[in-house]
Amino acid sequence: MATSFTPGLRVAENTMIVKERKLPLKGDIVVKIGDRVCHDQIVARTELPGATYPVQVAHALGVEPSELSGAMSKAESDRVTQGEVIAQTSSFFGIFTSECHSPIEGFVESVSLRTGQVNLQKDPVPVEVNAFIDGEIVALHENEGVTVRSKGAYIQGIFGIGGEAFGTLRVVCSGPDQPLEASAITPDMKGCVIVGGCSVSREALFAARDAGVAAVVAGAFDKGELKSILGYDLGVAITGSEDIGISLILTEGFGRIPMTRRTWELLGSLQGRLASINGATQIRAGVIRPEIVVPRPEEDVVEEKRATGELTVGSEVRIIREPSFGQTGRVTELPPEPRRVESGAMVRVLEVELSEGNRVTLPRANIELIEK
Repeated sequence: MATSFTPGLRVAENTMIVKERKLPLKGDIVVKIGDRVCHDQIVARTELPGATYPVQVAHALGVEPSELSGAMSKAESDRVTQGEVIAQTSSFFGIFTSECHSPIEGFVESVSLRTGQVNLQKDPVPVEVNAFIDGEIVALHENEGVTVRSKGAYIQGIFGIGGEAFGTLRVVCSGPDQPLEASAITPDMKGCVIVGGCSVSREALFAARDAGVAAVVAGAFDKGELKSILGYDLGVAITGSEDIGISLILTEGFGRIPMTRRTWELLGSLQGRLASINGATQIRAGVIRPEIVVPRPEEDVVEEKRATGELTVGSEVRIIREPSFGQTGRVTELPPEPRRVESGAMVRVLEVELSEGNRVTLPRANIELIEK
């Protein structure tokens, strides 16, 4: 029997979860190895430099740059408030005055007597990184961050938007083929991570956001509606920074696709537990998948059954390229010899029987294994 190896989405009931939590700039680590941390506990912090605002003070006052030192009412490092006078001149015995005001609140970063320019800078922006999951600190990265380790359930989605969120898992639909509609959203879902079935409508997503839901997990979403919500095509860039007030993770793709039974049942078994989710996605080079992490108490964790990553006839796979993006099926044939595909290239292919019964032949690069 022909076999192959291919990456795939992980859906693991019990696994070791290791997350690196790093700062964008070097800063301070506030935990130590061996510490037990909660998902929202701060593990490292730093400050991002504030934006710099150049002000042509000499020009505004009508003086030569070399004369600027006598006109400045603020020195380097002095604090300023928005609208405060930072320099002024007077003439005709003080009858006429010219003033230059600060456009921001911050401090004076530099004064140039060569150009007459004063650089003002906003206050630094504090940045804090939390642990993301309940677990143990197992490594420190000098002035950069930490590694947190935990055990529990780990589920990858195929696509997501929005950043990190936390909440109690709550299954809303009655089955993996039921769509999540706005009528199912209730006020008591505030702060929850809610799970739908085959799809979530635009109206339901907005209703969830307005109700204070932390995140929505569903099988699929309409691609056109996604563009209308964001106002632009996502393309192949990394997602996760969208400012829409809620995170969304799709486990299957775009359109209306029932959530795979194993994913549905695992999420159902975790109902009532705290979930950490991240919608960040990158499909091309440097693949990043959206994820749902549910740490378990040590006494609930059993020996993990690791997937081999082996692709064989009968393996369950998901298509990750158009025009069948997101559809799932089982491998029925793995021809060993390369075949010519529509683009004219000679590549290794496989035959997949889709969930609706039809069979398609695809380049192996167009699928990923759904790991058990």
